[in-house]
Amino acid sequence: MSVADMNELNITRINAEIAKLMAETQKLNEESVKLARETEKLKAESGKLTRETFWYPVAVASGLVGTVAAVTTFLIKMI
Repeated sequence: MSVADMNELNITRINAEIAKLMAETQKLNEESVKLARETEKLKAESGKLTRETFWYPVAVASGLVGTVAAVTTFLIKMI
Protein backbone atom coordinates (compact mmCIF):
# COMPACT_ATOMS: atom_id res chain seq x y z
CA MET A 1 0.00 0.00 0.00
CA SER A 2 1.39 3.36 -0.99
CA VAL A 3 1.49 6.48 1.15
CA ALA A 4 -1.18 8.10 -1.04
CA ASP A 5 -3.48 5.11 -0.52
CA MET A 6 -2.90 5.24 3.24
CA ASN A 7 -3.61 8.98 3.30
CA GLU A 8 -6.81 8.45 1.29
CA LEU A 9 -7.86 5.68 3.70
CA ASN A 10 -7.18 7.93 6.68
CA ILE A 11 -9.15 10.76 5.10
CA THR A 12 -12.05 8.40 4.45
CA ARG A 13 -11.99 7.24 8.09
CA ILE A 14 -11.83 10.81 9.34
CA ASN A 15 -14.75 11.83 7.11
CA ALA A 16 -16.78 8.87 8.37
CA GLU A 17 -16.00 9.85 11.97
CA ILE A 18 -16.97 13.46 11.25
CA ALA A 19 -20.29 12.33 9.75
CA LYS A 20 -20.93 10.12 12.77
CA LEU A 21 -20.16 12.98 15.18
CA MET A 22 -22.37 15.38 13.23
CA ALA A 23 -25.28 12.92 13.37
CA GLU A 24 -24.78 12.47 17.11
CA THR A 25 -24.61 16.24 17.59
CA GLN A 26 -27.88 16.64 15.69
CA LYS A 27 -29.56 14.05 17.92
CA LEU A 28 -28.31 15.81 21.03
CA ASN A 29 -29.56 19.18 19.74
CA GLU A 30 -33.00 17.72 19.05
CA GLU A 31 -33.10 16.20 22.53
CA SER A 32 -32.07 19.54 24.00
CA VAL A 33 -34.93 21.30 22.22
CA LYS A 34 -37.35 18.64 23.43
CA LEU A 35 -36.16 19.07 27.02
CA ALA A 36 -36.48 22.85 26.76
CA ARG A 37 -40.11 22.47 25.61
CA GLU A 38 -40.84 20.09 28.48
CA THR A 39 -39.26 22.56 30.91
CA GLU A 40 -41.51 25.36 29.66
CA LYS A 41 -44.54 23.10 30.00
CA LEU A 42 -43.58 22.21 33.57
CA LYS A 43 -43.02 25.88 34.44
CA ALA A 44 -46.51 26.73 33.18
CA GLU A 45 -48.01 23.84 35.14
CA SER A 46 -46.14 24.93 38.26
CA GLY A 47 -47.52 28.46 37.92
CA LYS A 48 -51.02 27.08 37.53
CA LEU A 49 -50.65 24.97 40.67
CA THR A 50 -49.33 27.96 42.59
CA ARG A 51 -52.38 30.03 41.61
CA GLU A 52 -54.75 27.19 42.47
CA THR A 53 -53.10 26.74 45.86
CA PHE A 54 -53.96 30.36 46.63
CA TRP A 55 -57.42 30.69 45.05
CA TYR A 56 -59.06 27.42 46.16
CA PRO A 57 -58.91 28.25 49.88
CA VAL A 58 -60.17 31.76 49.09
CA ALA A 59 -63.15 30.28 47.23
CA VAL A 60 -63.91 27.85 50.06
CA ALA A 61 -63.67 30.61 52.66
CA SER A 62 -65.96 32.85 50.59
CA GLY A 63 -68.47 30.03 50.30
CA LEU A 64 -68.41 29.46 54.05
CA VAL A 65 -68.88 33.18 54.77
CA GLY A 66 -71.79 33.29 52.32
CA THR A 67 -73.37 30.22 53.90
CA VAL A 68 -73.03 31.62 57.41
CA ALA A 69 -74.53 34.94 56.25
CA ALA A 70 -77.46 33.18 54.59
CA VAL A 71 -78.16 31.00 57.63
CA THR A 72 -77.88 34.00 59.95
CA THR A 73 -80.25 36.05 57.77
CA PHE A 74 -82.73 33.15 57.72
CA LEU A 75 -82.57 32.72 61.51
CA ILE A 76 -83.01 36.47 62.11
CA LYS A 77 -86.11 36.52 59.86
CA MET A 78 -87.52 33.51 61.69
CA ILE A 79 -87.23 35.18 65.10
